[in-house]
Amino acid sequence: MRDLNYQLKQLCHRNRDGSFATQADRERLLNLCANDLAERGFQHMSVDSLKPKHVAALLDKWKQDGVSTGTIKNRMSALRWWAEKIGKENIIARSNGEYGISAIIPAAPRLHSFATLLFHSLRP
Repeated sequence: MRDLNYQLKQLCHRNRDGSFATQADRERLLNLCANDLAERGFQHMSVDSLKPKHVAALLDKWKQDGVSTGTIKNRMSALRWWAEKIGKENIIARSNGEYGISAIIPAAPRLHSFATLLFHSLRP
């Protein structure tokens, strides 16, 4: 396990914010972020060394990988939590719009159930 992965795991275990599911998701997302940063060449990071260039590198990678807008928003939330816990809230913009992440996610087309379609087809 890389140092950053271990330190993030410890940070999550010392700061039990949210439900058990939220805590588990956050730990998983931060582990993913640490792996993505290592993939991008940021090898010897510690939990306190998060900088805007790291956030930019992660966003660039996620956009290249075709990650959906909602997933990016969730990952940004985990990054903001990390920045808050190390006392560097201001290195990540408060708004996703500043990073080009759209504020509105288009709604998926509504699918009708078979029963609804059958009901409407049988009406006189």
